[in-house]
This record gives sequence, C-alpha cells and structure tokens, in this order.
Amino acid sequence: MSIPQSGGGPIERHEQLAEYLADGCKPKDQWRIGTEHEKFGYCKDTLKPLPYEGARSILAVLEGLRDGHGWAPVEEGGKLIGLEKDGANVSLEPGGQLELSGAPLETIHETCDEVNAHLRDVKDIADKIGVGFIGLGAAPIWAHEDMPLMPKGRYKLMDSYMQKVGTMGRVMMRRTSTVQVNLDFASEADMVQKLRVAIALQPVATALFANSPFFEGKPNGHKSWRSRVWRDLDADRTGMVPFVFDDGFGFEAWVQYALDTPMYFVYRDGVYHDALGQSFRDFLKGELPALPGETPMLSDWADHLTTLFPEARIKKFMEMRGADGGPWRRLCALPAFWVGLMYDQSALDAAWDLVKGWDGETREALRVQASVDGLQARVGDIDMHALAREVVAISEAGLKARARPGVGGMVPDETHFLNALKDSLETGKVPADELLDRYNGDWGGDLTRIYGEYSY
Repeated sequence: MSIPQSGGGPIERHEQLAEYLADGCKPKDQWRIGTEHEKFGYCKDTLKPLPYEGARSILAVLEGLRDGHGWAPVEEGGKLIGLEKDGANVSLEPGGQLELSGAPLETIHETCDEVNAHLRDVKDIADKIGVGFIGLGAAPIWAHEDMPLMPKGRYKLMDSYMQKVGTMGRVMMRRTSTVQVNLDFASEADMVQKLRVAIALQPVATALFANSPFFEGKPNGHKSWRSRVWRDLDADRTGMVPFVFDDGFGFEAWVQYALDTPMYFVYRDGVYHDALGQSFRDFLKGELPALPGETPMLSDWADHLTTLFPEARIKKFMEMRGADGGPWRRLCALPAFWVGLMYDQSALDAAWDLVKGWDGETREALRVQASVDGLQARVGDIDMHALAREVVAISEAGLKARARPGVGGMVPDETHFLNALKDSLETGKVPADELLDRYNGDWGGDLTRIYGEYSY
C-alpha cells in the first residue's frame, strides 16, 4: 500500500482537486512503466509467516537490504517500515507481505531487470537467515491469527474499520498479494479511454493471472480467491466503478467519487489521525472532527486518493489492480499485457472496440466469474478463454508497434514477455489450474509442498 504523500501546499479552491489529477498528464515520450508486486515471506523450517521482529523476520530482511544492497531506510515511529533507492520503494503490506514498488521505467526490459534484481537481492538475504518468499494471490494455509499486523499507523486504523464495512477486509490486508502496473496518460480524454478499457478488461487479467485456489489449507472453489476477497471488502471504495462509463466522465467525476468515499486518516508530522468514516468534504470546510478548524493540504488529498480501491484507479497515473501475485514470469507479463494495450493507440482503440458495447451488469458478471472459473468463465455469449486470446493478441500487436528493443538490440521488441500468457492460452490452464493439478495429483493433498516447489 501507499506511503504518506508530501508537498503541494494548501487546498484553497475546489478546482485544485481535479487539477492535481490533471497534473499527471504527460506527452507520450514521457510515459513510463511502474511495476509493483507483493510476496509472502515464511520461515523455511516451520512454514509459518514472518513476524515483524526477530532473527528471522521482515525487519531482518529490510535491514539486510539496507545494509547489504544500498537501500535507504524509511521509518515510522522509530521503526523501519520501508526502503527507497533510485526511484523505487520496498514497503510492507499489512500482514508483512514484502512489496517492491518499482521505479518509473521506459521499457518492459528494464522492468523485468528490476524485478529480477530485486528478487535476487531478497533471496540473498532470505537464504542467510533461513526464510523464503513465495508469489501467490492468497496465503494458502495460514489462519488470521498466524498473521502479524505490521507497525504502521495506517494499518492499525484500517484494521478496525474493515470489521465494520464488510466481511473480507482483514483477510485482504493480511492474506492476499497482488502484482500491478502503473501507467501514464496524455490528456483527460486519453485517461478516460484508458480507464474504461482498464476497468472492462480487469476480469481478463484476473483470469489470466489467477493464482489463489487455496485458503486455510484446502481448495476454496475459486481460481482467484484474492479477487473474491475484494468483492466483499468495502462497497464505498471497491468494485467496477460503473460511473466511469457515463457520458461526460472525466477528472471532476473522479473527484466527486473520491469526495463521496469516507476517509481513513489524516497524516500530520509522522502521526496518523483517526478520521475513519469522516468526510473530505467537511475537511475542505474546516469541519473535520479529527482536526477541527484545519483545512487540507494537497498531500492530504493525495493520501485520500490512495484509500480508493477499485479494480483500476487514477491518481497522477493509472493503476491496474486486477491480478494475483505470482511467479516471476508473470511479474513481467503483467506490465507487458497492459503496456501493449495502453501505450499504442491502435491497440487501445481495438481494445475499446471490443468492450464498448458491454453494460455494467456484463462487466460485473465477468469480474465474478473470472474469480471463480478463470479462463473457463462464461458470461452470456462471452467465453473468457476466447476473449483472453483476443485481448492478448491486441496487446502483442501493441508491443510490436512500440518496437522497444532490449539492450544491444538482440531482442527486437517486448512481445516475448507475453509468453507466459500465451502458454496459458494454449493449454487453457492458468497458475491456479496448475496448482490444483499438483494438489490433486502428486502432492496427494499435501499443501505444504507448495512452499518448496513454488517459492522464488
């Protein structure tokens, strides 16, 4: 999850809220790719999740990266809760999931190099202290009480609030992991087209990257349990945001959505002030109960935007949020999938032509069925396997048109990063299917085998 925002000065006009989003518009030659991925850490001998502190812990991993690999510390309340280096961040999700928030890079080649370097450095530290890391969409065995809550003020507030607004919020916080990509837009109109395509096609990403068929030690009936969790979390801030497809949608409509979403907190001088359920509209009027008489800074607005969790969202860039965490090949495939669709206009137009006739009920049904059945999902006349094949072909054409070669020009473009997805399209099986095959086959129902065979 996001770190506290900073800078920007006071909010003195309503127009500044939309202007903040519009300030993210960039010409095409400045578009970048930011990849984020989370992973679960565990002790190799006990297969239990890592605590925050101790010889084998999240803190030990962070300290190892800081001391051995040149990362600068990020602290909160005197505790090490993250790292930063060269435009990238390492941060902690609520249950100790270790997240790399990658630097904004120009190509998928650079992104994949960054991912590989990070996983190599983490493994270096992990091997020394007897821990491992695994990429899955949901913790396969651990119970809620097994999972520590990381020492971040934001998470303490969220933890209590999540119990009031849905049934799955605390599961999401502690026992799910994702991979996502952050992309740029050129203008308000470009943002609108991209966000509509992003929302409509998140179910395809959910299906292709489905990797969480187990929960609390047994199959859960879903290919993506992580996606199922997000469907019963907090209706005010999650879902398929159907208003994005309304005539006239733009930055101001997103502002109104954000203003209608209850707050979590206000961050001031290193302290998270409890604003749970309060209104940013009241904050703008100086009537926020958490900070009576105070009005917000742009950093408060930026923080509030990070508490919206739809399937895709905008800040000063756009985030694709529909995929499970997974094996390293898919950590590179996810940005390739979306860059191919979004960063070539012909591909973007083709993707929009594919989805523009769907209504809100169809989009929501695809989201639900993707989480249950993966590539085998069907909604009316839409066959997910066939749809995914068409979408990946559009993405591949977009990557070919981008024609971004690897270092030295030996690799002419970025299309090979889609190979993991093309393999799934060929076999009809995504990672969840493969895991279930192993569980029902040579593992003989012994789910502990997943750690030794699927860790990084």
